[in-house]
Amino acid sequence: MGNKEVILRRIGDQTVLPVISAPMFLVSGPELVTACCRSGVMSAFPAPNARTIEQLEDWMKTIKGSLEERTNNGQKIAPWAVNIIAHRSYDRLQQELELLIRYEPPIVITALGSPARVVEVVHSYGGYVFADVNSVKFAKKAAQTGVDGLILVSSGAGGHTGAMTGFAFVEAVRQFWDGVIVLAGGISSGKGILAAQALGADLVYMGTSFIPAAESMAQQEYKEMVVEAEFDDILLTNAFTGVHANMLIPSVVKAGLVPEKLTPKDSIDFSNPQSDTKAWRDIWSAGHGVGAIQSVQPAAGIIQHLQREYKEAQIELNTNNQWKNSEKERI
Repeated sequence: MGNKEVILRRIGDQTVLPVISAPMFLVSGPELVTACCRSGVMSAFPAPNARTIEQLEDWMKTIKGSLEERTNNGQKIAPWAVNIIAHRSYDRLQQELELLIRYEPPIVITALGSPARVVEVVHSYGGYVFADVNSVKFAKKAAQTGVDGLILVSSGAGGHTGAMTGFAFVEAVRQFWDGVIVLAGGISSGKGILAAQALGADLVYMGTSFIPAAESMAQQEYKEMVVEAEFDDILLTNAFTGVHANMLIPSVVKAGLVPEKLTPKDSIDFSNPQSDTKAWRDIWSAGHGVGAIQSVQPAAGIIQHLQREYKEAQIELNTNNQWKNSEKERI
């Protein structure tokens, strides 16, 4: 496991916020990753978003080349990341591991399976591995494989989500883990970023906020739906893949389904939704923080807005602390 302080120092030197633009299926691609990194925020994409291994290599080559060019010109560029499925049954795993060695993404995020093989590969070239987990049980298992960070997917996350609140999840994991913690789930503002740090998280995962980015792969209708949506437009269901996920009700209705009559699945199946509609393509996800999303705009604008909110939250917190201290003095 890498030294937490060293990792955070290296990340901090290259970023403007302790944020990772989360890898989102059919949303995150080379344009969004490079746009976020150029604006000082780490960004990731899921390897399966590239439909073929040849396309995945092209994406990795494009991202690495584009960001290295900016770095060589003296610009501050955030690290990029790729999210891969680590399960042994994943038929592209070996090919993707070979691409990791070839293109050396600074951070690799694992999901669905033991990160052990990925850790060995990524550590061989000096990169870091963060494991995506949605329970304390899985966090403990991932911690034993030598990962550098744990991404705690708590309740409120868009798409496949966890059952624990961020408050409880961070506290529980900190009992046995002193490495990097990334908190995911319902965080969509500068205040949320600061609150996550107060809980004991080092970084935050933000997905929903970047769905309406101009550079995202999301359909325009999806972007506009996120902007218009509120918390009451979110449905938690396992009807599409057998795993509980937060989905946008308007997209379910648009697909010709009745939200109240969705049939729960009793087994996990990522390839067979309960209608001809392809899950994740026509039925869209979003997290609990969707109500804070105000417009479709470039990633740079989203990041600048978050920076302002984050600084304002820090000032407000310092002001409140000063007030509390003065109250104590009077007492």
